[in-house]
Order: sequence, then C-alpha cells, then structure tokens
Amino acid sequence: MKRYIALLRGINISGKNKIAMSELKKCFAELGFAEIVTYLNSGNVIFSNAIEDKDVLSNKVQLMIKDRFHLEIPVFIILQEELAELLKNAPDWWGDDNREIYDNLIFLLPPLSYEEFYDEIGVPKAEYESVYHYKNVVFWSFSRKDHQKTNWWSKTAGSGVSGRITIRTANTVRKIAGM
Repeated sequence: MKRYIALLRGINISGKNKIAMSELKKCFAELGFAEIVTYLNSGNVIFSNAIEDKDVLSNKVQLMIKDRFHLEIPVFIILQEELAELLKNAPDWWGDDNREIYDNLIFLLPPLSYEEFYDEIGVPKAEYESVYHYKNVVFWSFSRKDHQKTNWWSKTAGSGVSGRITIRTANTVRKIAGM
C-alpha cells in the first residue's frame, strides 16, 4: 500500500465549508482507506491505499465530500514520497527559521500549469516576495509585515486561478510529509 496525502482546498476557513476532521476521517475509512491521520483543521489527510491512480483517488474523495457534506471541494492528492522529494528541491531561502518571513507552498491542481498560474497572478514583487517553481508546486516566501505590499497575496485568493490552487505553510508541509 502507498501512503498518500489529500489536500482539501478551502475548508474550515472563516466559518465556511465546515467539515469536522473526525467526520472526514470516518468518511475516508468508509472509502476503504487505511492508516488515516488528519493534521490541523484545514483539510490535510494522510492515508494508505492500494490504488495508484491519484485522479481516481481525488475523484473518490471529491464525490464523498459532495455526497456527505454537500460541498464542492477541490482535492489534491500527492504521494507522501513525492512531497518529500519536492521538499528536497526547495530553494535555500524557503522554510528557514526566520520568523519575519512567511513561507508557503502553492500546489497547482491539475491541469493548471505554472504558465497559466503565472499569467493570471502576475510577476511577484522581488523586494517583498520570493518565488521558485518546481514541478507542480511554487515555493513562495514573503515578509510578514509587508504581506499587503506583495503582488501575490490578494491574487492567490481572488484571481481566476484561486480555485485551482491550494496553499500550505512550510511547517504544515514538513509535518505531513513525515507523518
């Protein structure tokens, strides 16, 4: 069995798209998934399964959420080992211990390409944010105190591609990669 991570986009944010993690965990078990662990309240589910097609797994989870919780939630599935490999290729400036910098990993939900994402979001402001694209993710860091001066801050939530990405902090990504 392979170890997977499901990243649910936009649940339990500001009282919207509420899903209790205990209920979500039960639903994953009903789908036949094993060794299920949730992390935080923001839709991070780690599980084992023999199915190797991530699109099949993503569709199963999306349908379950629609049936059980009556929500249309995009779901990004990644092998835990793939996430670990992505982290090994993080730029040196990303995810260090500098508390003044906010480090995020942007996951591009298929079929969104980096080029489409970049065309929609625009050029980052080099004085406030750093960006590095690798495979289907974008490492993104910015100054906490200057977050409103960045080009990407408001656009990741309010652009035409906002529903086709999901974002996690460096700490969350490292944690779920090792669970």
